[in-house]
Amino acid sequence: MVQTRSISLQVYARDDGLWDIEAELIDTKTRDFELAAGLRRAGQPIHHMRLTLTIDIAFHIVDADAHTLAAPYPGYCEDYGDAYRSLIGLNLLHGFSPAVRQRLHGALGCTHITELTRVLPTAVIQAFAGEVVRPEASDGKQPFQLDRCHALRLDGPAVLRYYPRWARPAAHNSDSSVSAGGASRSG
Repeated sequence: MVQTRSISLQVYARDDGLWDIEAELIDTKTRDFELAAGLRRAGQPIHHMRLTLTIDIAFHIVDADAHTLAAPYPGYCEDYGDAYRSLIGLNLLHGFSPAVRQRLHGALGCTHITELTRVLPTAVIQAFAGEVVRPEASDGKQPFQLDRCHALRLDGPAVLRYYPRWARPAAHNSDSSVSAGGASRSG
């Protein structure tokens, strides 16, 4: 092994009904590593960044903050100012990724902190499951998690087995000249 990248995410329920998300990225090397700014000893972080968001139960970001604790260019890497406050007002489930790209692409933010935004939506959904979002909707609406991934697509076997009320017939391929593997049957 040469390098380890660790990404962790913790989600906390607050007493005021909001939720705090702490996402962290740490890169370490297994050997001493020479950087332009000097030697980084084996096991010392090359990158150590943290992104903290506060969201409401509708997945809207109401506060955002970022910190760089270790970086290859100390004094420069953390000079992104309040760039991550531009996430305030975004919704983690609706247009989040394109909005992040627009607001923080390239030199507008830190590559590594911006990378942390990619794991936020699914991690928060997992945190909310059973807490805010119930697995089986009691209001007669389709359960939140259905049709959001391959396993829980409405025309799939998992939905048919566990959520038959919401199951849809599987779509059949009308082109009989292509098999499931993509090869032509006509030879």
